[in-house]
This record gives sequence, C-alpha cells and structure tokens, in this order.
Amino acid sequence: MEISQIIGYILAVFVGITLGLIGSGGSILSVPILVYVIKIEPILATAYSLFVVGTSALFGGIQKAKEKLVDFKKVVLFGVPTVLAVFITRKFIIPNIPEIIFSTSFFTLKKSVLIMVVFAIVMMFASIRMIKPVKEKITTDDDKLNYLGIFLQGLFIGLVAGFVGAGGGFLIIPALLFMAKTPMKIAVGTSLFIVAIQSLLGFLGDIGTQKLDWKLILIFTACSMIGVLIGGFLAKKVSGEKLKTSFGWFVLFTGIYIISKELFFS
Repeated sequence: MEISQIIGYILAVFVGITLGLIGSGGSILSVPILVYVIKIEPILATAYSLFVVGTSALFGGIQKAKEKLVDFKKVVLFGVPTVLAVFITRKFIIPNIPEIIFSTSFFTLKKSVLIMVVFAIVMMFASIRMIKPVKEKITTDDDKLNYLGIFLQGLFIGLVAGFVGAGGGFLIIPALLFMAKTPMKIAVGTSLFIVAIQSLLGFLGDIGTQKLDWKLILIFTACSMIGVLIGGFLAKKVSGEKLKTSFGWFVLFTGIYIISKELFFS
C-alpha cells in the first residue's frame, strides 16, 4: 500500500467526522482527498465520492433515526427529484461530455478540469452558507409548504450533486430549513438520509461506465464511517455552529486553491 493511500485513508476519517458533526460537507473533503492525495482521476473520484459519502451518510442517518431526528415524509419529498436528477446526470450527462471542451493556442479546457473548477465554485458557495449563521424558520403546517418549489429545488440539488460527485447536504439543509420549514436538528438527520439515497443511487449510474477499485473504495468508506461515529460523539461536546463556521473558512480557501491549481498551475 502506497504512503499516499495511507494518508488518504487517515484523512477519510475527517470526512466522516464532518458528516457526523454538521450533517454535510463530506464530499467537499472526499473529492479533493481522492484527487490530490490518492491521485484518482477527477471523474472517477466523483464516482467514488458518491459511494463513500452515500454509505457514510446512511450510517449517520440511521443513528439520527434512532434518536427520532429524521422526517421521512420530507426525505421522500426531496429525495424523489434529487435521486432522479443525480442518476440522469451520472448515467447520461457526464459520459457524454467530450474530453476536450474547447481548445485554443493558449488554453485547453478538459472535462476533468471543468469538473474540478465547478466543484471548487460549489465549495465556495457552500463555504458562504457555512460561515453565515442560519436562522431557523419553522411551521408545523404542511399545507403551507411550497411543493413545486421543493421539487424544483430537489432537481437543482441533484443536478449539482451528480455533476461534482457531492452529496449536496450544504444545499439540502437550507432548503429544509426555509422551504420545508424544518427544525435544525431534524434537518440534519433528514439531510443525511436524502444525501445517502441520492448518492448511492447516483453511484449506480457509474457502474458499467467506470472501472472501479473496490478495495480502495471500501477501505476509504470504512475509515469515513469510523469518522461518523467520532463526529456523532463530538457533536455532543462541541458547538456545532462554531465548528461549522471554522470549517466554512477552510472550505473557502480550499476552493480558491483548487481553482488556482487547475486553471493557473496545472
């Protein structure tokens, strides 16, 4: 086993810790770790990330369900459009994007670079969501929910998640808070289940189109699941809001680094 893989597996624990603590952010760490530490090709790394984050989120979601912190009605409400969009994106859109998007005498935009740049942009938007405090807005009246808005938001989240190999928790949680009027603690648990379903079904779109290293995937996932347990324990000891803000700044600078590396220093 190469030293880079060992470092990657150690860092995978932090992927799980992030999911266990704040219910999102796993893919924001897993894709850069897979690409820059373990040296996995970006398109393949997004596929691996879907499995890793999906399995880890399911593990964490089951823990939240035992604590009655999951709204399964909203899992279905958001889950159907997001799963549909993720699967279509991974099965049909990603394989049909040309390897060379465009090329000039000065610059060539490759498919792998486009995915990493889009991922970095998503990271920076996610960081703003994490840095900025979120105020809950809840109601118990489901009749007041904007069902069409929730469906369209689910399609958008699934499209983004499928393209960059992200779980989309940083988009799902605000949507649950503001559009589905869900309390924060329940939003985190509900988000984990939505992330798990859309990520794992989205990963199915990659089977047959990608050559997968299952040994690497399963070890990375196991390390991440250990992190979920640690994160769940730390969540009872550490202020989630302070941690979310600190992690947000880390994500912002990581996004800037990825864009700089892919566009200017690759």
